[in-house]
Amino acid sequence: MTKYKFKTTKRKSYEMSRVHSIGGKDELILRKLLWHKGVRYRVNVKDLPGKPDIVISKYKIIVMIDGEFWHGYDWPKHRPKRNTDYWTHKIEYNMAHDRKVNAELEAQGWTVLRFWSKQVLKNPEYYAEIVMWYIRGKEES
Repeated sequence: MTKYKFKTTKRKSYEMSRVHSIGGKDELILRKLLWHKGVRYRVNVKDLPGKPDIVISKYKIIVMIDGEFWHGYDWPKHRPKRNTDYWTHKIEYNMAHDRKVNAELEAQGWTVLRFWSKQVLKNPEYYAEIVMWYIRGKEES
């Protein structure tokens, strides 16, 4: 089977339609690690701004795991090459929305942790330990 460097518009459109905002592999791995460390949490809480991925209510900690494409990882360098007007508007809106959500949550007293999806997948134990570090900090307060 030959792999093509570029995908057809129809194929790319199909792949993008399969991307979901909840329950990604990155989230599941991090959640399982936290659960095994005794951390209890809620998932995608609709009552909070941004519908956070992981909500640790006891310590007022929120964990968001952002996809690199959708949330503008290294944005000036990695702008879309196709349909640029649409994607530029969409991704810049997402970035502004993320800042707004962070501000709203922090104003409510939450600690917001945002991680990039691929980094969580590469080293999930490291990111679980970051969450644990914040939890330990709140326990001491």
